[in-house]
Amino acid sequence: MINQAQPSKSLGRLRIFVWSLFDFANTSFSIVVVTFLYAVYFKKTVCFDQPIGDFYWSLGTGISMIITAFIAPILGAIADYSTGKKRFLLFFTVLCIIATSLLYFVGPGQVLLGLTLFILANIGFEAGLVFYDAFLPEITTPKNYGRVSGYGFGMGYLGSLATLLLIYPFIQLNEIRLTFLVAAAFFLVFAIPLFVFLQDNRRKNILGESYTFVGVRRVINTITHLKNYKNLATFLLAFFFYIEGVNTVIFFAGNYASTTLHFSTSDLLIFFATVQTTAIGGSIILGIVADAIGQKKTILLTIVVWLITLAIAYWGESKGSFYVVGLLAGAAMGSCQSTSRSLMSKLTPSDKKTEFFGFYSFFGKSSAVLGPIVFGYISYQTGNQRSAIASLAAFFIIGMIILFFVKDDPKAEEQAE
Repeated sequence: MINQAQPSKSLGRLRIFVWSLFDFANTSFSIVVVTFLYAVYFKKTVCFDQPIGDFYWSLGTGISMIITAFIAPILGAIADYSTGKKRFLLFFTVLCIIATSLLYFVGPGQVLLGLTLFILANIGFEAGLVFYDAFLPEITTPKNYGRVSGYGFGMGYLGSLATLLLIYPFIQLNEIRLTFLVAAAFFLVFAIPLFVFLQDNRRKNILGESYTFVGVRRVINTITHLKNYKNLATFLLAFFFYIEGVNTVIFFAGNYASTTLHFSTSDLLIFFATVQTTAIGGSIILGIVADAIGQKKTILLTIVVWLITLAIAYWGESKGSFYVVGLLAGAAMGSCQSTSRSLMSKLTPSDKKTEFFGFYSFFGKSSAVLGPIVFGYISYQTGNQRSAIASLAAFFIIGMIILFFVKDDPKAEEQAE
């Protein structure tokens, strides 16, 4: 076991490595199930390629995100009270892996089974991130939050590339269901080091109170005293809007490319590989930049890149222009997500880190419900996905304006009593 208090530099680097390796592991689920293959399999095979399949998929995504959004702050408060992040992370990781592997048994017409397993798997994935993210302040110092968070996201995108390489032969053989087993196995194998080597001190429940009761009580107390966390609340509001745009781009990129620009499956595979590649560089390089110039300035920079990306996507007519979109979106996506996490770590009170990462998760997950609905509604009303793409600029601009009022200073959050 790695002792968190051990000052050795080599042990510090090992803690960071095993922590980031979990990011390498879990992106196998997001790339195979959420972003690429299972989403297409569910629509074309499970729902017989009927239009209602899109509605069912949006319903499954929305339900899983809403459930995660509302339970994340409570789970975070419970973990803070019991200091048991790792066991909660283990529970949700196992839930995701088992549900993902069971997707192999979903066949044509089994809509309820396919949706139920996806909802359980996505809850496991998203809720687990609350506890995974909360380890960041424990494995490094505030001055290195940006680069370490970037390492994690960079490893995640590297994991996506590795997963794409592993599943490519199965795609060629049209054995799509086997890719779900590959994703589950990949997640399992590379997640193990974190649970073996990263120590998580646990506090005894001396008073014998129910963890659930304590969790709910602490969340209510935090909400009641939210006025004492104005700077952090302002950041979370800004995060809600700009990550709304990021999530929606991720959710609809493949759909937009295939529908509007007529990308084939091979084109999409190359496109997603392009996005993952530049996301690695964006996460690591701009993570280092964030430590040099500050997380707030770096996030503002990535929002500008996102606005440029949307403009190219809106005006571009060729496949080549959309590959440029992929290059820019990957760099902006990786850096925006990793820098947001590091700024959250910087502003969060140490005794409420997991609880506040629960609220961070709440804002991120709830935005993944509203954004796609807005995109889908505008696309439906106008009959033009380009108009829907253009509408996303509003989320980034609102988030940018609010972010200007955030103080990029850890002392700004010394308000908790």
